[in-house]
Amino acid sequence: MAAVVIAGASVAGLASALALSGQGHDIVVLERGPRPPEGPYGEVVGDWHRPLVPQAAHSHTLAALGVKVLRERAPRVLAALREAGAVALDLTAALPPTVKDREPRADDAELTALGCRRGTLDLVLERAVRALPDVRIAYGDGVRALRLEADGRRVTGVVTAGGPLAADIVIDATGRRAESRRWLTAEGVPVADDETAPSGLSVFSRFHRLRPGARPGPLGRGNAAGIVGRHYAGLLHPGEDGTFGVLIGALPGDQTLAALGDPERFAAVARLTPGLAPWLEQADPVSPVHTMTAPHNALRGLATTRQRPVAGLFAVGDAVCVTDPLYARGVSLALAGAFRLADLLASAPAVDIALSRRVARSNEELYGPWFRQSADDDRIRIAQWRAAIAGRPAPSVPTALGGRPLLSEACAAAASDGEVWRGLTRMLTGLRTREEVFDDAEFRARVRRAPSIGTSTHLLAPGRAELARALGSYDVRGRFDRAA
Repeated sequence: MAAVVIAGASVAGLASALALSGQGHDIVVLERGPRPPEGPYGEVVGDWHRPLVPQAAHSHTLAALGVKVLRERAPRVLAALREAGAVALDLTAALPPTVKDREPRADDAELTALGCRRGTLDLVLERAVRALPDVRIAYGDGVRALRLEADGRRVTGVVTAGGPLAADIVIDATGRRAESRRWLTAEGVPVADDETAPSGLSVFSRFHRLRPGARPGPLGRGNAAGIVGRHYAGLLHPGEDGTFGVLIGALPGDQTLAALGDPERFAAVARLTPGLAPWLEQADPVSPVHTMTAPHNALRGLATTRQRPVAGLFAVGDAVCVTDPLYARGVSLALAGAFRLADLLASAPAVDIALSRRVARSNEELYGPWFRQSADDDRIRIAQWRAAIAGRPAPSVPTALGGRPLLSEACAAAASDGEVWRGLTRMLTGLRTREEVFDDAEFRARVRRAPSIGTSTHLLAPGRAELARALGSYDVRGRFDRAA
């Protein structure tokens, strides 16, 4: 039996405890924050303030990858989410009407997302883990330091506010803070550099609730309504029991859209965004406007093969990889990573350096493709948004390496080709990597052959001048701080 300490009781930490439960371990989850609120989900989620998890206050959806993991590995949690009001979202309902080959496919069942606020998901998961007989969750006491053998190559425990705690396995589930880097540095252990790339995103979110008797609006993206446009993004994600979150994303330094923290200005831009008005016209806001600057996309050197292994120290979720929240796959990757780590631990003969190397390779395989996709597509989006803000023509998009289609090309082809649409949807929802989909010869050929159909919703979105008027700004083009 191994003594396991998990640092962090958000999705990654709780999922790790859930995945490891039943393997004969003694599991302790240490969480710096306070105990979550008790009571009915709908009554307490809105009052749960979590400064250590800022993304929890923003619009959220559980992508198809996360639903697949829960369906296969934690069906009781999935059932509890449905009982809490989470809505199953059939992504094939968003199959474009211009697609001719509309016959259902045998594997379409996996194209299902889940409409649920992040706070509700976390509460359901926390209550499920708290009920496990081999897991203890301690609130208000996080990991302050690691304890290592003299050569720094093996974990022996952690230090908490209450004193030392022996451990054979320590899992860093501290999210984007990835605190294991600090723990090792304090012990004199060199830490490999991270790979990073800008996400170029400031996020403004507000939650709403449909009025009694109102019907949900259409979801043009399967699990969302709205657009990722030429100079901003406006997206709506359904939640449980008639709630939904509206997210507006802007480039940091976009002074025109910086005013979106004001509720009236936020509402004005949301109403102008294609696809959102049918929802907003029959709903009322139930939260303030929450703001956040998204961190860089990051693939942690500590959790990959670039790091000298430390036996018994592992990471999961955002402590391994952070990607742009516009892709809404962070929670799903945390769930997948937690069960993947648990499987590796269960199959290992010993908690040794060899196991650490296997986990590092697994992290590269699971998280690496999503870091690269997010970094590449964000680079293109940032350049386009910068040009729009400055009033310049859109920059030319570089030709993809080796003939791989660009995301924009695949999106255009998906409007007429059902196979392209399915491949693209699987990539966007985490079921298949970009390499698995976009490097397939048949997929590439279909993208090249697909005709151009209809008018892009991007062209229906408000331009800079219209947004500026809605925000009450006299600076029509919008000022932009290049240093931001």
